[in-house]
Amino acid sequence: MTWSNSRNKVLSERAQAVIPMGMYGHQSVMLLPDDYPQFFQRAEGAYLWDVDGNRYVDFMCGYGPNLFGYGNDVIDAAYSERMRAGDTMTGPGEAMVELAEAMVAQVSHADWAMFCKNGTDATTMAMMVARNHTGRKTIVLARGAYHGAAPWCTPLKKGVTPSDRANQIFYDYNDVESLEAAVREAGDDLAAIFASPIKHDTFVDQESPTVEYARRARELCDERGALLIVDDVRAGFRLARDCSWSLVGVKPDLSSWGKAIANGHPISALLGADVCRMAAGTIYVTGSYWFSTAPMAASLATLKLIRETDYLERTQALGQRLRWGLDEVAGRHGFALRQTGPAEMPLIMVDDDPTLAKGYFWNQALIKRGVYFHPWHNMFICAAMTEANIDFSLEAADDAFKLLKAAGPLEAPTKLAFMHQMLEA
Repeated sequence: MTWSNSRNKVLSERAQAVIPMGMYGHQSVMLLPDDYPQFFQRAEGAYLWDVDGNRYVDFMCGYGPNLFGYGNDVIDAAYSERMRAGDTMTGPGEAMVELAEAMVAQVSHADWAMFCKNGTDATTMAMMVARNHTGRKTIVLARGAYHGAAPWCTPLKKGVTPSDRANQIFYDYNDVESLEAAVREAGDDLAAIFASPIKHDTFVDQESPTVEYARRARELCDERGALLIVDDVRAGFRLARDCSWSLVGVKPDLSSWGKAIANGHPISALLGADVCRMAAGTIYVTGSYWFSTAPMAASLATLKLIRETDYLERTQALGQRLRWGLDEVAGRHGFALRQTGPAEMPLIMVDDDPTLAKGYFWNQALIKRGVYFHPWHNMFICAAMTEANIDFSLEAADDAFKLLKAAGPLEAPTKLAFMHQMLEA
């Protein structure tokens, strides 16, 4: 089938009339390369079909929720069965207690669980619990880290007031001296240190946490009577079957979860230790759909697959196959890639590409060959992918590099300039 985007263009034009800028959030028309599809009609396993019928091996996995494959029969059957019996009711169903028990059993630092809908909900709750527990205001966060889209943490400053961002001090991820300086600045008002499980900021290379950094964050919280929060919304259950910082031997007091915990069904969670149980129980947080039972049933089914299958080892192996293959293909055409982060959550950038012109061109070529890569955001491997999917993607990458080599000098993407203007505003 020849790639086309006529239907997508029609929908984009219609959207311009009734949706501000035609789209918002992570699928904004101002962020992705030209010709990237914005509207999709279906998804199955490792594949995504846009409204024009183009099929893609989807390495974005819905920006993270797709862990076991789109439309996983076991997970969706649990969801559908619960939906038929009752989903959003006046109060929660039995599945809420079962899911809290399952999450506490799965995550070693956790003694209790609360459920919500989005990652932003979970990180905001974590901040509130820390402030309630300590009676303090200041939170220390890594510079450039993403913790959600509420006014206190959204990466863009449009519509945000200084008071929304008050009581925040920033440090550089993995820089112990910078972390210590931020904690000293917070003084006796330190409520919490926020940490991402890995540095997965956009536009820059990913980093795993050093043991020294993770342990020092734990020590500083213990010394100051503050809480350590790991924001595991993006990476949760992709790097480990426990909290991601179990890999460095550090237990947080609180961890926020979302995305993959129900394989795409809308639910997120805040998990915590006994030390802050009372503080969690005495803040007021809620939502009309937070007690919906069907996503909880889906999460229970997802957790069973996490416990009983080799999904983690398979996604790691597939990610490594992709990484090695891309290095070989790029080198064949005289290019180099910066592939950073865990193989199962790769960020793939063309090296020597300060304006991202090469990366945008290469990713657009991949799209037209049935591979959905992202030019500046980390991607994901799902358990429904196969070696054949990886090999197909490597063939597409080979063709895309041929086109990139033949293209010669490229102009910087105008959309990227707009993005930087927004970030600096």
